[in-house]
Amino acid sequence: MARFFSFMFSFWLLSAIPFSLCATAAQERSAKLSNVWRTNTAKRSIDLSELIPGGPPKDGIPAITEPHFVTTTEARRWLNPSEPVISLVVERGARAYPLQILIWHEIVNDRVAGIPVAVTFCPLCYSSIIFERVIDEREYTFGVSGMLRNSDMIMYDRETETLWQQLTGEAIVGDLTGTLLKQRPAQIISFAQFSSAYPNGIVLSRDTGYRRDYGRNPYVGYDDISQKPFLYSGKKDKRLPPMEKVIAVSTGKVDRAYPYSITRKLRVINDELDGKPIVIFHIDGARSALDAATIISSREVGSTGVFDARIDGQILSFVYSDGRFVDKPTGSIWDITGQAVEGRLKGRRLAPISHGDHFAFAWLVFKPKSQIYQLK
Repeated sequence: MARFFSFMFSFWLLSAIPFSLCATAAQERSAKLSNVWRTNTAKRSIDLSELIPGGPPKDGIPAITEPHFVTTTEARRWLNPSEPVISLVVERGARAYPLQILIWHEIVNDRVAGIPVAVTFCPLCYSSIIFERVIDEREYTFGVSGMLRNSDMIMYDRETETLWQQLTGEAIVGDLTGTLLKQRPAQIISFAQFSSAYPNGIVLSRDTGYRRDYGRNPYVGYDDISQKPFLYSGKKDKRLPPMEKVIAVSTGKVDRAYPYSITRKLRVINDELDGKPIVIFHIDGARSALDAATIISSREVGSTGVFDARIDGQILSFVYSDGRFVDKPTGSIWDITGQAVEGRLKGRRLAPISHGDHFAFAWLVFKPKSQIYQLK
């Protein structure tokens, strides 16, 4: 943990503010919002004292607004096969957003198949979430505010400067308070797995317009179950260690967290959530983005996927055998993206379900009533 805080000091040029004074700094934040921001602070759903300065100022972590892409063949020159990418598929178009880039920018404003999206990643929560950027037929562009709430990134839209909670996609301060961004299904998988599943897919380029040490991890040692969350003073849920990763799924009515300690052991979980049959996949292949000083030197954490377990109305039950996902009814073999690659159902795809691979503390502070999946 000492290495992590040492880096945060030098990278963000933070003054040495004792943790006990963070509340005081947060209380001053409302005045700063009034003087520096155009945000309508009179309209809000939270107390402004909950906003904590994260270190960088507004846009100190620059969001990408004009993304460029390369082929998977070109990306192989600088992207290791085991490096994690955020995989997004819209209609027939597949795009990969390497975490080695997102870790330095946190937001990419993009347009996929004509749909404006914000690809977001908060390293402090390991929360990778993709939202649509259209609200009531108006397109919005997002930036990084430099503030945190419960250690999670606070985004802002450049049109109204409303503040948004990244993990929930909810507007919490400003004219759009109460609005929820629509989430698009996505998953964190390895570059090799993405390339295999989507040979014609494209990859976010390092040509971002900024000079950053892409490939290096500025949060060395943070992805450790024994660590403590950075700038977090919220409630502690005793059901899980704060820094254990969970596969988090929500239907709007039911929230459930599947701990990595279970999913990495079982590999496949056939379950039902709010009356819908789902399947959880967890397979080796991808490294952590927040472990060693370089991502390619980081430890294996695996890739995950959550899918509707039905094909043509039939509920499929899955097993993990010899490193592959197999459905019992047909014996077809499926990959981590939910595509049947061998067998009777070859070429068919399971419908993806929005999920996240978050640190437990981050999910549980926003979803305190979340169920925790346990071994039966």
